[in-house]
Amino acid sequence: MMKNRRIFFLLPLLLSAFLIPAPASKAAAAAIPATAECVVEVTSRRFLHEKNAESRLPMASTTKILTAIIILEDCDLEEAVTVPREAEGTEGSSVYLKAGDVYTVRDLLYGLMLRSGNDCAVTLALMHSGSIEAFSEEMTERAAAMGAEHSNFMNPHGLPDVRHYTTARDLALVAAYAMQNAAFREIVSCKYYESQGWKNKNKMLSAYEGASGIKTGFTTAAGRCLVTSAERNGMTLVSVLLNCPETYERTSELLDGLYENYQMIPLLDATQPYDGYAIKYGFAYPLTKEEMNEIRIEGTSVMPLPENKGEVAGQVYIYLGNRLLFSQNLYIM
Repeated sequence: MMKNRRIFFLLPLLLSAFLIPAPASKAAAAAIPATAECVVEVTSRRFLHEKNAESRLPMASTTKILTAIIILEDCDLEEAVTVPREAEGTEGSSVYLKAGDVYTVRDLLYGLMLRSGNDCAVTLALMHSGSIEAFSEEMTERAAAMGAEHSNFMNPHGLPDVRHYTTARDLALVAAYAMQNAAFREIVSCKYYESQGWKNKNKMLSAYEGASGIKTGFTTAAGRCLVTSAERNGMTLVSVLLNCPETYERTSELLDGLYENYQMIPLLDATQPYDGYAIKYGFAYPLTKEEMNEIRIEGTSVMPLPENKGEVAGQVYIYLGNRLLFSQNLYIM
């Protein structure tokens, strides 16, 4: 019979292979912080840094992250879309669409995310829902399903509206969700879209090692906003800055510090049995060196123990101190 166990003795060997110093490019001086900041690790959804992260604020064109993922999930990328008259001449950033012109959904998504085309946002929203109001309601509902429960959307592009707001934490959750979509990652990591000759406005793609997207934003009401994804040593972080005068510098500073202090540690491997029992899911978690000593992995068994392959034999639990991080069933092999 399997008994509860603590396996601290496994961790030093496991962790030593992953304590590789992350490359860093520190700014010479500290950058000016944002009004609100949040950094989350994508797969675990662990928040590694927060400042005023639950304050409701305008977010300018970072709104388009949600617009893009809704369209990607619901629409055919090769579908032809005729630009409606309502989209032509949309104020703010634009790719200068003309009413009656025909583009694919794919083209419009690249225009939306690389050039921040508000006209692309209107075209996609009307194509999807028939009206800006209906699409905005869909945005609020879908964001809540992603964990962003303190946000409200009134348009697909982020132009000012006092009823259009998010929080740094909410936006981090939406961005982390979006970054798990392969087509989204392909779009936001693209530096130049040859089909239409559109260059990505996001300077982080060239300025920061490991950067992989995702969206800039600016209005007078929102200030400078930036959502950034980056990957180093198997750990993908999403950083959100709302109203920050030095978005690129502050993002680099935050990410460098977190990559220095945290490592993504694999604690369960789905291809390996745990104590002679099969598991279905692997589990990795971002940890500091100090936290590694607080990890506890325990297994429990059911009684009587089943005999048939595939039957549930118990559960395995992973704790950080007294906090449960993860659990899953153990199966007879």
